[in-house]
Amino acid sequence: MSTLSHMRAQNDLDRIVQPAIALRIQALRGDEDEGMHHHRKGQLVVALRGSVICEVPTGLWMVPPHCGVWIPGGRPHLMRVTADTDLCLLCVEPTAAALPDECCTLSITPLLRELILRIAADPQNYDADSRTHRMVGVLLEELGQMQVERLYFPISQDAKLRRIADALTAHPDDRRTAGEWADHVAVSERTLTRLILRETGMTFGRWRQQLHIVVALGKLSAGARVQRVAEDLGYESVSAFITMFRKAMGKSPARYFAETATADERR
Repeated sequence: MSTLSHMRAQNDLDRIVQPAIALRIQALRGDEDEGMHHHRKGQLVVALRGSVICEVPTGLWMVPPHCGVWIPGGRPHLMRVTADTDLCLLCVEPTAAALPDECCTLSITPLLRELILRIAADPQNYDADSRTHRMVGVLLEELGQMQVERLYFPISQDAKLRRIADALTAHPDDRRTAGEWADHVAVSERTLTRLILRETGMTFGRWRQQLHIVVALGKLSAGARVQRVAEDLGYESVSAFITMFRKAMGKSPARYFAETATADERR
Protein backbone atom coordinates (compact mmCIF):
# COMPACT_ATOMS: atom_id res chain seq x y z
CA MET A 1 0.00 0.00 0.00
CA SER A 2 1.31 3.48 -0.87
CA THR A 3 2.25 6.01 1.80
CA LEU A 4 -0.78 8.17 1.02
CA SER A 5 -3.24 5.26 1.02
CA HIS A 6 -1.63 3.77 4.13
CA MET A 7 -1.94 7.03 6.05
CA ARG A 8 -5.60 7.31 5.10
CA ALA A 9 -6.23 3.69 6.13
CA GLN A 10 -4.70 4.42 9.53
CA ASN A 11 -6.77 7.60 9.85
CA ASP A 12 -10.42 6.96 8.95
CA LEU A 13 -11.06 10.63 8.31
CA ASP A 14 -14.79 10.36 7.61
CA ARG A 15 -15.39 8.48 10.86
CA ILE A 16 -14.28 11.46 12.92
CA VAL A 17 -17.09 14.00 13.37
CA GLN A 18 -15.15 17.00 14.67
CA PRO A 19 -15.64 20.17 12.52
CA ALA A 20 -12.11 19.92 11.15
CA ILE A 21 -9.04 17.75 11.67
CA ALA A 22 -5.57 17.95 10.18
CA LEU A 23 -3.12 15.25 9.14
CA ARG A 24 0.55 15.74 8.29
CA ILE A 25 2.18 13.39 5.75
CA GLN A 26 5.86 13.18 4.86
CA ALA A 27 6.71 11.22 1.72
CA LEU A 28 10.36 10.24 1.42
CA ARG A 29 9.83 8.91 -2.11
CA GLY A 30 7.53 9.78 -4.98
CA ASP A 31 4.04 8.45 -4.33
CA GLU A 32 0.45 8.59 -5.52
CA ASP A 33 -2.95 7.34 -4.45
CA GLU A 34 -3.88 3.93 -5.78
CA GLY A 35 -6.86 5.32 -7.67
CA MET A 36 -9.65 7.85 -7.68
CA HIS A 37 -11.50 7.94 -4.36
CA HIS A 38 -13.64 10.37 -2.39
CA HIS A 39 -14.44 11.36 1.19
CA ARG A 40 -17.47 12.74 2.93
CA LYS A 41 -15.32 15.54 4.33
CA GLY A 42 -13.83 18.23 2.14
CA GLN A 43 -10.03 18.40 2.02
CA LEU A 44 -7.59 21.28 1.78
CA VAL A 45 -4.22 20.01 0.54
CA VAL A 46 -1.32 22.21 1.64
CA ALA A 47 2.26 21.53 0.47
CA LEU A 48 4.83 22.56 3.07
CA ARG A 49 7.73 21.29 0.96
CA GLY A 50 7.98 19.54 -2.38
CA SER A 51 5.31 19.18 -5.03
CA VAL A 52 1.73 17.90 -4.93
CA ILE A 53 -0.62 17.53 -7.89
CA CYS A 54 -4.28 16.75 -7.29
CA GLU A 55 -6.23 15.16 -10.14
CA VAL A 56 -10.02 15.30 -10.39
CA PRO A 57 -12.10 14.13 -13.36
CA THR A 58 -12.21 17.69 -14.72
CA GLY A 59 -8.58 18.73 -14.30
CA LEU A 60 -5.16 18.75 -12.69
CA TRP A 61 -4.53 21.08 -9.77
CA MET A 62 -1.04 22.09 -8.69
CA VAL A 63 -0.49 22.93 -5.01
CA PRO A 64 1.83 25.95 -5.33
CA PRO A 65 3.75 27.63 -2.49
CA HIS A 66 1.54 29.59 -0.06
CA CYS A 67 -1.62 28.03 -1.48
CA GLY A 68 -3.77 24.99 -0.93
CA VAL A 69 -6.06 23.03 -3.23
CA TRP A 70 -9.61 22.68 -1.94
CA ILE A 71 -11.47 19.45 -2.84
CA PRO A 72 -15.14 19.49 -1.72
CA GLY A 73 -16.56 16.42 -0.05
CA GLY A 74 -17.79 13.70 -2.37
CA ARG A 75 -15.50 14.69 -5.28
CA PRO A 76 -13.41 11.85 -6.77
CA HIS A 77 -9.71 12.68 -6.72
CA LEU A 78 -6.21 11.34 -6.41
CA MET A 79 -2.92 12.92 -5.35
CA ARG A 80 0.63 12.62 -6.69
CA VAL A 81 3.62 13.77 -4.66
CA THR A 82 7.31 14.07 -5.46
CA ALA A 83 10.04 12.62 -3.26
CA ASP A 84 10.77 14.47 -0.01
CA THR A 85 7.35 16.10 0.10
CA ASP A 86 5.88 17.37 3.36
CA LEU A 87 2.15 18.11 3.21
CA CYS A 88 -0.89 18.67 5.37
CA LEU A 89 -4.47 17.56 4.78
CA LEU A 90 -7.09 19.70 6.46
CA CYS A 91 -10.33 17.71 6.50
CA VAL A 92 -13.48 19.78 7.00
CA GLU A 93 -17.06 18.71 7.70
CA PRO A 94 -19.36 19.66 4.79
CA THR A 95 -21.30 22.35 6.70
CA ALA A 96 -18.52 23.60 8.98
CA ALA A 97 -17.27 26.48 6.82
CA ALA A 98 -18.30 28.69 3.91
CA LEU A 99 -16.12 27.09 1.25
CA PRO A 100 -16.51 26.79 -2.55
CA ASP A 101 -18.60 23.99 -4.03
CA GLU A 102 -15.98 23.40 -6.73
CA CYS A 103 -12.30 22.50 -6.64
CA CYS A 104 -10.10 25.59 -6.49
CA THR A 105 -6.81 26.96 -5.25
CA LEU A 106 -7.00 29.02 -2.05
CA SER A 107 -4.36 31.45 -0.85
CA ILE A 108 -2.92 30.43 2.54
CA THR A 109 -1.89 33.13 5.01
CA PRO A 110 0.91 32.52 7.57
CA LEU A 111 -1.73 32.47 10.35
CA LEU A 112 -3.79 29.81 8.58
CA ARG A 113 -0.72 27.68 7.88
CA GLU A 114 0.39 27.80 11.51
CA LEU A 115 -3.10 26.91 12.73
CA ILE A 116 -3.17 23.88 10.40
CA LEU A 117 0.24 22.73 11.66
CA ARG A 118 -0.79 23.13 15.29
CA ILE A 119 -4.05 21.26 14.83
CA ALA A 120 -2.22 18.46 12.98
CA ALA A 121 -0.06 17.99 16.09
CA ASP A 122 -3.09 17.72 18.42
CA PRO A 123 -5.34 14.68 19.02
CA GLN A 124 -8.07 14.32 16.39
CA ASN A 125 -10.84 13.41 18.86
CA TYR A 126 -10.73 16.74 20.68
CA ASP A 127 -13.53 17.86 23.01
CA ALA A 128 -15.94 20.67 22.22
CA ASP A 129 -14.60 22.77 25.11
CA SER A 130 -10.92 22.17 24.30
CA ARG A 131 -8.28 24.62 23.10
CA THR A 132 -8.05 22.66 19.83
CA HIS A 133 -11.76 23.20 19.20
CA ARG A 134 -11.35 26.93 19.73
CA MET A 135 -8.38 27.02 17.34
CA VAL A 136 -10.44 25.13 14.76
CA GLY A 137 -13.13 27.80 15.05
CA VAL A 138 -10.60 30.53 14.25
CA LEU A 139 -9.15 28.44 11.41
CA LEU A 140 -12.54 27.87 9.76
CA GLU A 141 -13.42 31.56 9.99
CA GLU A 142 -10.08 32.49 8.39
CA LEU A 143 -10.44 29.78 5.73
CA GLY A 144 -13.72 31.24 4.54
CA GLN A 145 -11.96 34.56 3.84
CA MET A 146 -9.16 33.18 1.66
CA GLN A 147 -8.76 34.41 -1.91
CA VAL A 148 -9.74 31.94 -4.63
CA GLU A 149 -7.27 31.25 -7.45
CA ARG A 150 -7.68 28.96 -10.47
CA LEU A 151 -4.24 27.52 -11.10
CA TYR A 152 -5.14 24.28 -12.84
CA PHE A 153 -5.20 22.41 -16.13
CA PRO A 154 -8.81 21.73 -17.17
CA ILE A 155 -9.57 18.28 -18.57
CA SER A 156 -12.76 17.85 -20.56
CA GLN A 157 -14.87 14.70 -20.42
CA ASP A 158 -15.06 14.80 -24.22
CA ALA A 159 -13.31 11.65 -25.46
CA LYS A 160 -11.19 13.43 -28.08
CA LEU A 161 -9.99 16.15 -25.72
CA ARG A 162 -9.34 13.57 -23.03
CA ARG A 163 -7.03 11.70 -25.44
CA ILE A 164 -5.10 14.89 -26.12
CA ALA A 165 -4.98 15.86 -22.44
CA ASP A 166 -3.71 12.41 -21.42
CA ALA A 167 -1.02 12.54 -24.10
CA LEU A 168 0.10 16.05 -23.14
CA THR A 169 0.12 15.17 -19.45
CA ALA A 170 2.32 12.14 -20.14
CA HIS A 171 4.57 14.09 -22.55
CA PRO A 172 4.30 17.84 -21.86
CA ASP A 173 7.19 18.45 -24.30
CA ASP A 174 4.96 17.35 -27.21
CA ARG A 175 4.91 20.40 -29.52
CA ARG A 176 2.35 19.26 -32.06
CA THR A 177 0.17 22.08 -33.39
CA ALA A 178 -3.60 22.24 -33.07
CA GLY A 179 -3.82 21.11 -36.70
CA GLU A 180 -1.61 18.08 -36.03
CA TRP A 181 -3.68 17.16 -32.97
CA ALA A 182 -6.83 17.54 -35.04
CA ASP A 183 -5.47 14.99 -37.53
CA HIS A 184 -4.56 12.72 -34.62
CA VAL A 185 -8.14 12.63 -33.29
CA ALA A 186 -9.74 12.70 -36.77
CA VAL A 187 -11.49 16.08 -36.73
CA SER A 188 -10.88 19.34 -38.54
CA GLU A 189 -8.65 21.94 -36.92
CA ARG A 190 -11.58 24.36 -36.79
CA THR A 191 -13.75 21.78 -35.01
CA LEU A 192 -11.00 21.02 -32.50
CA THR A 193 -10.24 24.65 -31.67
CA ARG A 194 -13.95 25.35 -31.15
CA LEU A 195 -14.26 22.26 -28.96
CA ILE A 196 -11.31 23.26 -26.77
CA LEU A 197 -12.66 26.79 -26.38
CA ARG A 198 -16.14 25.52 -25.50
CA GLU A 199 -14.94 22.89 -23.02
CA THR A 200 -12.10 24.80 -21.30
CA GLY A 201 -12.70 28.48 -22.04
CA MET A 202 -9.18 28.65 -23.51
CA THR A 203 -7.51 28.61 -26.89
CA PHE A 204 -5.39 25.56 -27.68
CA GLY A 205 -2.17 27.49 -27.03
CA ARG A 206 -3.42 28.86 -23.71
CA TRP A 207 -4.67 25.42 -22.68
CA ARG A 208 -1.30 23.79 -23.28
CA GLN A 209 0.48 26.71 -21.60
CA GLN A 210 -1.66 26.14 -18.50
CA LEU A 211 -0.39 22.57 -18.35
CA HIS A 212 3.17 23.83 -18.69
CA ILE A 213 2.66 26.19 -15.74
CA VAL A 214 1.27 23.37 -13.58
CA VAL A 215 4.15 21.04 -14.50
CA ALA A 216 6.78 23.78 -14.17
CA LEU A 217 5.65 24.82 -10.70
CA GLY A 218 5.74 21.20 -9.59
CA LYS A 219 9.24 20.59 -10.91
CA LEU A 220 10.64 23.92 -9.69
CA SER A 221 9.10 23.44 -6.24
CA ALA A 222 10.84 20.05 -6.09
CA GLY A 223 14.22 21.71 -6.77
CA ALA A 224 14.65 21.25 -10.55
CA ARG A 225 16.76 23.86 -12.37
CA VAL A 226 15.03 26.26 -14.76
CA GLN A 227 17.10 25.00 -17.70
CA ARG A 228 16.05 21.40 -17.06
CA VAL A 229 12.39 22.38 -16.76
CA ALA A 230 12.56 24.33 -20.01
CA GLU A 231 14.02 21.26 -21.75
CA ASP A 232 11.43 18.92 -20.19
CA LEU A 233 8.63 21.12 -21.53
CA GLY A 234 10.11 21.28 -25.04
CA TYR A 235 11.11 24.95 -25.14
CA GLU A 236 13.86 25.86 -27.58
CA SER A 237 15.58 28.09 -25.03
CA VAL A 238 15.51 29.02 -21.37
CA SER A 239 14.57 32.59 -22.29
CA ALA A 240 11.49 31.37 -24.19
CA PHE A 241 10.36 29.41 -21.13
CA ILE A 242 10.99 32.35 -18.79
CA THR A 243 9.00 34.65 -21.08
CA MET A 244 6.05 32.23 -21.03
CA PHE A 245 6.25 31.90 -17.24
CA ARG A 246 6.42 35.68 -16.73
CA LYS A 247 3.38 36.29 -18.94
CA ALA A 248 1.36 33.67 -17.07
CA MET A 249 2.51 34.36 -13.50
CA GLY A 250 3.46 38.03 -13.64
CA LYS A 251 7.09 37.37 -12.67
CA SER A 252 10.04 35.21 -13.64
CA PRO A 253 10.61 31.79 -12.02
CA ALA A 254 13.60 33.18 -10.09
CA ARG A 255 11.59 36.07 -8.67
CA TYR A 256 8.56 33.86 -7.96
CA PHE A 257 10.55 31.43 -5.84
CA ALA A 258 12.76 34.13 -4.30
CA GLU A 259 9.62 35.81 -2.98
CA THR A 260 8.43 32.44 -1.72
CA ALA A 261 11.70 31.89 0.15
CA THR A 262 11.56 35.40 1.63
CA ALA A 263 8.02 34.81 2.86
CA ASP A 264 9.12 31.51 4.45
CA GLU A 265 11.96 33.26 6.29
CA ARG A 266 9.48 35.72 7.81
CA ARG A 267 7.36 32.92 9.29
